[in-house]
Amino acid sequence: MSSNIASEIIYETPMEKQNIEIVERKGIGHPDSIADGIAEEVSRNLSRMYMEKHDRILHHNTDEVQIVGGQANPRFGGGEILEPVYMLLAGRATTDVNGKRLPYKSTALTAAEEYLEETCTHLDVDQGVMLDCRIAQGSVDLQDVYDTSRHNANDTSFGVSYAPLSGTEKVTLETERFINGPLKDDLPEVGQDVKVMATRKRDEINLTIAVAIIDRLTSDADHYKSVIEEIKDRVKDHVLDQTSRDVNIMLNTADNYEKDIYYLTVTGLSMENGDDGSVGRGNRVNGLITPFRPMSMEAAAGKNPVTHIGKLYNIAAKEIAQKVYDEEKEGVHDVYVRLVSQIGRSLKDPQVASIQLVVEEDEHHNTRMDNVESIAEDYLENIFDLKDRILNDEISVF
Repeated sequence: MSSNIASEIIYETPMEKQNIEIVERKGIGHPDSIADGIAEEVSRNLSRMYMEKHDRILHHNTDEVQIVGGQANPRFGGGEILEPVYMLLAGRATTDVNGKRLPYKSTALTAAEEYLEETCTHLDVDQGVMLDCRIAQGSVDLQDVYDTSRHNANDTSFGVSYAPLSGTEKVTLETERFINGPLKDDLPEVGQDVKVMATRKRDEINLTIAVAIIDRLTSDADHYKSVIEEIKDRVKDHVLDQTSRDVNIMLNTADNYEKDIYYLTVTGLSMENGDDGSVGRGNRVNGLITPFRPMSMEAAAGKNPVTHIGKLYNIAAKEIAQKVYDEEKEGVHDVYVRLVSQIGRSLKDPQVASIQLVVEEDEHHNTRMDNVESIAEDYLENIFDLKDRILNDEISVF
């Protein structure tokens, strides 16, 4: 057993029994999520290109996508785009091997375009987006650290996560997925830009939800109002299937019908009208923003899937926590995992792997800690498997 893996029992009020909880989910059409999605898709496609041409993933990090909102004039029945959204693809990549240039820019631009077309179905990418690729050659020193035959950490950093999701966290995550999923079968007026903010006070959950509405599919103000009421009813029914707590739904609270203010969009995206986005400002690897939980501030999207701690250790912390909870849940309320790397050191051998089990009662739990540490050790021994799962689109990082 590695001496760097340390587990412990801690006694604190579990998340489910705390009086206050705050959870946020930025949906797939939020500009920060779009930035994350593009960055990640560019990284995955560069990785596949490198594998095809050189049988290994070469040095790259594309986690610096920036979105500058455009200008639009939405109207009931159909408005227009006045200025396109500007998107900057930045970061570092291997641009040539032995003097032979690689198609890294075309790979990145194609990946971004295809992601936007698939995700933002009401956006005319050719007319509504200005894509600019400024990805450049990476640092020589970092490329040496990146040597895929050694699997060494590219940075001294950490990853952190927890399990299981609380009831409020599940409601928040599933509400956005419902609105951006099955709900659209009956309400095509709903756009992709959805944000859910949940606040729980004891056993009452308030969901404040922002949903962009497509203007050309909404004929007038009465039509808009009927769509909003239908969304509320459908979301309420969906949420009540997931929780026994009281739930209040508040939708598009910035609307002011008396002043003709509606969340109406041409594309279903707030970035069409001045809302900007950046990688790392949105959801963590579990798909949520959770200020009452430990979180890493580092973006996972766009970082390489071979050595970058900001991606791999955050994913690993999440999966170790869930596996520990699944096997040791009796008497355990929460599991917290923190992994710390050291630049140049094997990913399998973190400086510290901390696993904390939150329990309430003063029971003897120490007999289970050997199993907890074995779970972490076995996972870290096989951490390189994450690369293939990432490239097979089996893991979401936002």
